[in-house]
Amino acid sequence: MKLVYVIPALILAVIIAGLLTFNVKKKNTDITREKTKVAMIMNGSISDQSWGQSHYEGMRKTAKELNLDVFFRERIPANKTSEEVMEGLIAAGVKIIVANSFQLGPYVQEVAIRHPDIKFFHASGVKYAKNMSTYFGRIYQMRYLSGIVAGMQTKTGKVGYVASFEIPEVVRGINAFTLGVQKVNPDANVIVRWTKSWNDDKACGEATRALLAQNDSIDVLTLHADSHEPMRIADSLGLWIVGYNLDNSDLYPEHFLTAPVWRWENFYTPHILEVLKKKFVGRNYWSGVSSGVVDLAPFTKHVDPKAIEMVASERKKIQDGSFDVFYGPIEDNAGTIRINEGESMSDSDMLNNFNWFVKGVKIDEE
Repeated sequence: MKLVYVIPALILAVIIAGLLTFNVKKKNTDITREKTKVAMIMNGSISDQSWGQSHYEGMRKTAKELNLDVFFRERIPANKTSEEVMEGLIAAGVKIIVANSFQLGPYVQEVAIRHPDIKFFHASGVKYAKNMSTYFGRIYQMRYLSGIVAGMQTKTGKVGYVASFEIPEVVRGINAFTLGVQKVNPDANVIVRWTKSWNDDKACGEATRALLAQNDSIDVLTLHADSHEPMRIADSLGLWIVGYNLDNSDLYPEHFLTAPVWRWENFYTPHILEVLKKKFVGRNYWSGVSSGVVDLAPFTKHVDPKAIEMVASERKKIQDGSFDVFYGPIEDNAGTIRINEGESMSDSDMLNNFNWFVKGVKIDEE
C-alpha cells in the first residue's frame, strides 16, 4: 500500500520541479522580451573605420542578442551640449547611456548625479559611481604584441608613432608598443609626434607629415588616433602600417601588417545583461586578453613568420598570467630604472600616473 502512495508523490515532485525550471527559464527570457532603450554618445561616427565604428559594431551585436533599441548620437562635443543630448535621451525613455570618449567624463558624471535611476557606462574613464561604471580594455597588451611585429619589420630601426594627447592611456600604449619593438630589436627607436586631436584629419595629417619630414628614415608607422590620415600618408609613401581600433587591411593591402583591435560586444553583452537583471554594480572594468575585448587583427602576408611565432609565445604568457607588459626591470628614456626586476607596475599607476616614457621613446618636438 505504501508503494501506491509513493509513486504518485514522486510523479508530483517531478511535475513541480519541471514547472519551477520552466518558470526560471521563462523569467530569464522575460528579461529581454521587451526592448530596452540604450543610447551611445560618440565623439566620432559609426562609419569612421576606427574607434567609433568599433563601438558601433560591438553594440549592434549586443543589441541583437539582448533585444535593445539603440540610439546612436555621433560627433557629440565634450561640453555642455553633451549633457543636453543625454537629458533629451533620458526624457525619451533611455535607461542605459554609454559614452565612448574619455573627454565626455565630466558631463557624464553630472548627468549621472541627476539621474540615479539611469545606468551609465563611460569608456576609458576613471571615476565611477553607484549608477556609473567606467570601462576599457588592456589594449596595451596588444600594443606590445604589435610592437614585436613592427620591431621585426623595420630595417632602419626607426618606427613612427602618431599620437593624440599626452595622457596616461596614450603614454601607456606608446610604452607598451616600444617594449614590444625592443623585445626583438633592442637598438630601435619609436619616434612620437602629438596631434592634439583624436579625429581631426587636418591635425593628424599635419602631425604625420611633420614627423616624417624630420625623420625620413622611418619605415614603419603606427598611431593612437581615430583619423585615417596617418595610415593614408604612410600607405602613399610605401611605409609599413600597424593600425588601431579595427582591421583595415582591406584599405591598405600593400602595407598593412596588423592592428590592436576591439571586440566591444564581449564587454557590452554581459554587462548590459547585468543591468537588465538588476545586478548592476558601479565599478571600473579593465578587461584583458582573456576577456576577448582586446585582440590583434589577423596578420597579413607581409608579416615575418618569426614575428608571428614570437607573438604567439608572448601572448600565451600574457594569457596564462606568467607575464604582463610592465614587468621589471624597465628603464625610462632618461636612464632611470622605473620598475625593478621582480616587480610590476600597479593598475592604479598604469591608469592614472603614467607620465614617463620607456627607453627607446623619442618625442618629436615642434
